[in-house]
Amino acid sequence: MVKAHMRDLREEECGGFVDQRRSRRREPSQNGTGMPRMAALRCAGSRRLLPWKQALLTIHRIEVPRPYRTIMVTFPWIRDIPSNVATAGLDGPAHDQRGRLGPPLPRKELMARTNPTLRQRRLGVELRRMREQAGFGGSQLGRAVGMNPAQVTQMESGKIGISVERLRTIAATCMCANQPLIDALADIITDRGKPGWWEEYRETLAADFLEVAELEHFARALSTYTITFVPGLLQTSSYASAVFSQAYPPLPRHEVDLRTAFRIQRQRVVHSGTTPYSAFIHEAALRMQFSGTQVRADQLDALIEDSEAPGISVRVLPFDITGLPSPIENFTYATGTISDLDTVQTDTGFGSQLLDAPAHVARFRAILAQMDSTALPAKESREFLRSMKKEMEE
Repeated sequence: MVKAHMRDLREEECGGFVDQRRSRRREPSQNGTGMPRMAALRCAGSRRLLPWKQALLTIHRIEVPRPYRTIMVTFPWIRDIPSNVATAGLDGPAHDQRGRLGPPLPRKELMARTNPTLRQRRLGVELRRMREQAGFGGSQLGRAVGMNPAQVTQMESGKIGISVERLRTIAATCMCANQPLIDALADIITDRGKPGWWEEYRETLAADFLEVAELEHFARALSTYTITFVPGLLQTSSYASAVFSQAYPPLPRHEVDLRTAFRIQRQRVVHSGTTPYSAFIHEAALRMQFSGTQVRADQLDALIEDSEAPGISVRVLPFDITGLPSPIENFTYATGTISDLDTVQTDTGFGSQLLDAPAHVARFRAILAQMDSTALPAKESREFLRSMKKEMEE
């Protein structure tokens, strides 16, 4: 009788689990596979997990880095681990690619970025080039500067930030003697002001649009070459709307209006006169029809007016000109604070492409130099535009 009473207490404490365990053999599974019901993983009438299930979850918690306070509550013995190891999960990745604990990054350096900006990614690219030129692998550089390989990878992809002090340590370790480049990269790190105006469009426009605006905003000078349409930084709103309306597949009206408004807002960078701008326009782009003669005539008037504005140079390349280089794409050359940070943006049928490899940048720099010696001078280009406008009126 005592034994029966004790059995009843055990069953009551476990919520009747004994009966459920016995009946589980007789119950068919819901999915017909013969596996026990998921409800059997828990004690009936209780939210407590079975001991073996709790053990699995506990092991899982050990594998996944957790905040220090959570680990200490579950495993009091962790208090004996040195603080720089126990808190690694707070300030940076706690493990490298081989599962070994690595030193944490300072809090001011740890900035998780799901969508790194163009300049943040460029910083990472230059750091990777610096490492590769020194002949270091990610693990070698990490050991030399107190980072683990995972942190080096995230740094070079722009997903975490570093301090100026860390930058100079990396440059010294890689024996980089390009002091202007180091200073320019330090400026990128310290320039963490409020987000640019283009961030307002992040949820409505593709990243390509935002990166072009960011590239133009931080450029010291801009040069463009177009062969299919008037440069976007000099387009009228009606001309820009007509260009977007010709996209295929066709864009909905609200998308055309949104892209047009964004393009017009981009033009402030050159109309303010703070960023020198040179536009090389092929005659084919000037004669291209997008939406009637009136839109084209208004665009020619706007080009003539812009060509007289301070800081803007409009140069025409007529059909009969010789010695013209043959890049088939429209492109923008953005001059950085130093030549090592120059960037080229090209327009293709699959979207915008950014080029920053030294060989690519050098090629487009040579193309611009050839265009400068081939295109009509500014005054003759203005007369060419007037003659085209007069030709339309006859």
